[in-house]
Amino acid sequence: MIYTMQGLENDHPIREMLFNLLPTEIPERADIAPEGADALGVVVEQAGAENRIRVCCVRGGKQICAEKRAPISDDAEQTKRVRTHALKSAIFEAVVPFLDTAPEWGSLTGVRPAKFARSFMEQGYTPAQVAKLMTETYHVSAARRALAIRSAGVAMDLKEKIRDNDISIYIGIPFCPSRCSYCSFVSHSIEKAGKLMEAYLDTLCGEIAHTGEILKQAGLRIVTIYIGGGTPTTLSAEQMDRLLRTVHQAFDLHALEEFTVEAGRPDTITREKLTVLKKYGVDRISINPQSMNDAVLEGIGRHHSAQDVLDRYQTAREVGFSAINMDTIAGLDGDTPESFARTIDMLLELNPENITVHTLAAKRGADQHDRAHNAQKQDDVRQMLEIASQKLTAAGYVPYYLYRQKFMAGGFENVGWCKIGYECKYNVYMMEELQTIVSLGAGGVTKLLGSDGRKIRRISNPKYPYEYNVSLQRINAGKQEILNWAQSSTALPD
Repeated sequence: MIYTMQGLENDHPIREMLFNLLPTEIPERADIAPEGADALGVVVEQAGAENRIRVCCVRGGKQICAEKRAPISDDAEQTKRVRTHALKSAIFEAVVPFLDTAPEWGSLTGVRPAKFARSFMEQGYTPAQVAKLMTETYHVSAARRALAIRSAGVAMDLKEKIRDNDISIYIGIPFCPSRCSYCSFVSHSIEKAGKLMEAYLDTLCGEIAHTGEILKQAGLRIVTIYIGGGTPTTLSAEQMDRLLRTVHQAFDLHALEEFTVEAGRPDTITREKLTVLKKYGVDRISINPQSMNDAVLEGIGRHHSAQDVLDRYQTAREVGFSAINMDTIAGLDGDTPESFARTIDMLLELNPENITVHTLAAKRGADQHDRAHNAQKQDDVRQMLEIASQKLTAAGYVPYYLYRQKFMAGGFENVGWCKIGYECKYNVYMMEELQTIVSLGAGGVTKLLGSDGRKIRRISNPKYPYEYNVSLQRINAGKQEILNWAQSSTALPD
């Protein structure tokens, strides 16, 4: 799709919306659209106290236009935000008539739709008013707006209980036994990167020890810890023992409310490792089948079977874990709505406290073919998500957090479902940006939340293990910013 623009300095909102509506096409900017070409034209003009936006889409010789107006205020950021939403809405209205199916999330393209809904609820809007706004202004479907509003309510309830000096800790273990075909995370198979693991653990323990000293000086209180990956249980029982012993030695955990470790891959789980986790107070783990269809598992590069999932789950219960999450992915190659329904049924028979339903997303940097392949799954994925919603709701589970990713099949979302009272606090704090998250390990991005709840200061660690392993001095120096932030007048009250 070729697009032209006038009156805008930044074309990011245009490209983002076109990726959302036309995932198989690559947006290309031009000064003038060639005659007869499919194209999108955007014109933004300031007229008095408002911006006037006109968008025209031409496809197959037919033209459809949409116009929006966005008020200008004294707050430059607010003016930009309102104009961006109006622009996206106009693009949506100009392009969607050419599509077979309108995106369920309408003109909302952000990662955090629940945060969007919450921003209005915190201004005093009722859930009914937010629902109306999301439908009439942002074109969001009834099912998706219900997910966003429900998750926003959970976030608001948790936010009320957060104290000024509460923080959470994330520790990343970027190793897996093998790399799944769909994976876009920074993770390395031990087949190729196993030799880095011991050095990685040395550096990580050094970072944990240094960060612990800073947190104590800053008077910050740790309320949740989340160890993710990769697959943390790729570590041996001895390595895991060393890691968790270091965590207990370095951090004051008297206020800890939740401690999660992603056991993730069933082929990495042993009774010995689970016993180590339990010994150090881990109270929530993930055992992630993704599918209970053996043919699908083989196709995506998983080295475990559905029976392995059942066996490891039983072991986890025997060891004493009372909060277990299980992940599934809608849209995996070889899966169908019928086989996906069987996966959900099998997980419900196990009765875990959490079930997270992901939507397959094309990898970062995916080419046009991969995006097209995902887009073709839209109808099947919609059915899968509807099946999951119906079955989980009937079984007493409720959605408590959600997020979206670029190039998701059908433009859908990932949703965490839980039994009442088993919401993973860390997931909500992190995704809704309610709390400072101190991140340790390769690829970790610490987010220091300002007192206004909006300004976020970021501290990034080296992305890859081989860089991280030789950068401890620089990493520790960067963590000093946490103390500066905590002592500043904009972070915490006296």
